Amino acid sequence: MVYLFLADGFEIIEAMSPVDMLRRGDIEVKTVGVTGKNVTSSCNIKVEADITIDEFSYNDVEAIILPGGSDGVFNLEKDNRIQNVIDKAVDDNILICAICAAPSILGNKGLLRNVNATSYPTFMKYLDGAVLSENFVVRSGNFITARGAGVSVDFGLEIVSAIKGKDEAKRIREQIQCQ
Repeated sequence: MVYLFLADGFEIIEAMSPVDMLRRGDIEVKTVGVTGKNVTSSCNIKVEADITIDEFSYNDVEAIILPGGSDGVFNLEKDNRIQNVIDKAVDDNILICAICAAPSILGNKGLLRNVNATSYPTFMKYLDGAVLSENFVVRSGNFITARGAGVSVDFGLEIVSAIKGKDEAKRIREQIQCQ
């Protein structure tokens, strides 16, 4: 199961595009409300999460996704439960995916040292010790990072590729008419 964590202030397209791509690839994904079951995006769209963080169980985690949106990222980063999920994912070599400002959470924890990574340009300074990339989406080891909203579909497809292979990601890309 892939879990995408939502906190008030998240960037809607950076969360929903990966969910859409994963579901098109028949990959089970659940949204997890960190600041409640109903979470408000940065553009004031309200989303009802599949489960809350209190209902989350680490037992079946295949990958975790952290969407951007600076307020959302701040709310994720300050939550000790999210910090514990990230730590456990690192310990278990689980795929960790972060887009826009969210890679800064990983950088601030020192997890990106010697890892190829990217983020929204003004957040690159928080990717402590990372090998910074100008690419829009970067996969390095168990990390997938991406620049921002404009590459949300590519970010989602890279996650699909990591879980189900390049052919499945290509099939979805063609299905949605994405170059």
